[in-house]
Amino acid sequence: MGVKATELRKGAVIEKDGDLLLITEYMHHTPGNLRAVIHVKLKSLRTGSTKELRLSSGDVLEVAYLDKKPCEYLYREGTGGYVFMEQEGFEQVTIPAALISEQMGYVKENTVVAITFHGSTPIGLELPASVVLEVTEAEIAVRGNTATNVKKEAVLETGLKIKVPIHISVGDKVKVRTSDGEFQGRAS
Repeated sequence: MGVKATELRKGAVIEKDGDLLLITEYMHHTPGNLRAVIHVKLKSLRTGSTKELRLSSGDVLEVAYLDKKPCEYLYREGTGGYVFMEQEGFEQVTIPAALISEQMGYVKENTVVAITFHGSTPIGLELPASVVLEVTEAEIAVRGNTATNVKKEAVLETGLKIKVPIHISVGDKVKVRTSDGEFQGRAS
């Protein structure tokens, strides 16, 4: 489906030269009485590389049709891929670690997440805004260090390392924001 460059927005995915490109930045610029110019930064969903593109307001681009399906995370393969199972058809899908490895620190086994597909090819996963994970390793708090906003490193059950307040100990469940890995609080 063709869309004019002026109708594109940040977060849209376009198809260009056989590649899927995510728009990470969009800027519409009209210098004085000249024609409008649109600058976009694109990230390839297949390779992860980025590039910039300069478009005129009349340029038409193909928007990619993407489908999201709920899938349950099963396990990590020995070859480095992550195996998920579709909730509707119970088919297993393997996503290469290169595409989603930084996001998998927030996903426990048997957790359902939304996977984005282009046709039948998985291209990414969508995490919830925050997740609750258990602390498996943390330093022991030292008396007297609680007067200031002291933080220590903790390792969560998925292997993710985050900074937590000094009073958090092993076995505590913590809420973590998935966009930046920030500690949000204790979970009950």
